[in-house]
Amino acid sequence: MKIALIAERKKSADNRVALTPVQCVALQQKFPEIKVIVESSEHRCIKDLEYTIVGIPVLKDVSSADVFFGIKEVPSEYLVANKTYFFFSHTIKKQPYNRQMLKDIISKNIRLIDYEVLKWETGQRVLGFGRWAGIIGAYNGLRLYGLKHKLFELKPAWTCVNFAEVLRGALEIKLPPIKMVVTGGGRVSNGSIDFLRNIRVKEVTPKQFLESQFDEPVFVHLNSPDLYGHHKLREWNSEYFYTHHSEYFSLFEPYTQVADVLFNGIFWTKDLPPLFSIEQAALASFKMTTIADISCDVNGSVPITFKATTIQEPFISWDRAKEQPGELFENGNIDIMAVDNLPNELPEDASNEFGGMLMNSVIPELLKVKSDLLMRATICEEQKLTEHFNYLTDFVE
Repeated sequence: MKIALIAERKKSADNRVALTPVQCVALQQKFPEIKVIVESSEHRCIKDLEYTIVGIPVLKDVSSADVFFGIKEVPSEYLVANKTYFFFSHTIKKQPYNRQMLKDIISKNIRLIDYEVLKWETGQRVLGFGRWAGIIGAYNGLRLYGLKHKLFELKPAWTCVNFAEVLRGALEIKLPPIKMVVTGGGRVSNGSIDFLRNIRVKEVTPKQFLESQFDEPVFVHLNSPDLYGHHKLREWNSEYFYTHHSEYFSLFEPYTQVADVLFNGIFWTKDLPPLFSIEQAALASFKMTTIADISCDVNGSVPITFKATTIQEPFISWDRAKEQPGELFENGNIDIMAVDNLPNELPEDASNEFGGMLMNSVIPELLKVKSDLLMRATICEEQKLTEHFNYLTDFVE
């Protein structure tokens, strides 16, 4: 089996990669039946020469490969027929901007396996970059807080060599006794929590957070049972919650009145109420000045996230009084970080962790005669949608 790491061609080009040079070598040593080749790329965070040095061929044409590993969507003109592709396709929610790509994938007899739906039987995702989004999102949130209040200046993460440099910089600042909230229960929120623990911020309970004062910075972690209530159900039922979002209401308002910073990492859908309303954000009792909306659902769980931002220009502002976009760092405004591709700020660290998960849990499945894991994540093959993704039929037709 020949595996190719393909160049990223979606505009603007992503600079992450599925496997590092060391991982390519280790993979071939562990599985002699696998050969890895790399498509030459000027944008990749790991240079072509780094692969060449360890003996991995770097080619301009990798069409001889059987399986192609990328990160983001592949423009239709670069799709090679009759192959297997792995990437984040962003099609499973019927995203209109990728409809034609999916139609072309089907017509070209491509087997498409989407990283996003690679899940164990428990429903837990096998791999992803969410943890790094959480780490960098939390760092960016603190950076924004320091700039807004003229307390300290942190380097942009993307200008740092690696995570070690990011962490050193964060450990050198002195945070005031602020209260911070982390929302969510997945990789994103866990990444934010890891970062805050690494810089020695104390974790407290929801009761302590709401009722006590502290002489040091603290954070609280809120998951779905802390964030949402039901008018009739007294006991929390996760299964019911995930299938009846629209019946729930937000319990977040008390936290808006005592928190200074929000790191938002929840998985949000349109039938789930936002954490707070635009009207609540305009109240004098609304205390939060800084929000790192790591989930970055525009007009979603954070309703004042009115657009996604970029790595180079990561911050926007919301004028609470006028209930509209405002000037950054203006007194009384709520400033927001809403970068939608955060792992790209530390692409080598993110790629290394992603590649490890890919090597250990996914690539061995390719060598099996039948893999339930891959089957559940296969969107289409043999020029048709698979059973698990038949709901996309009207989308592609």
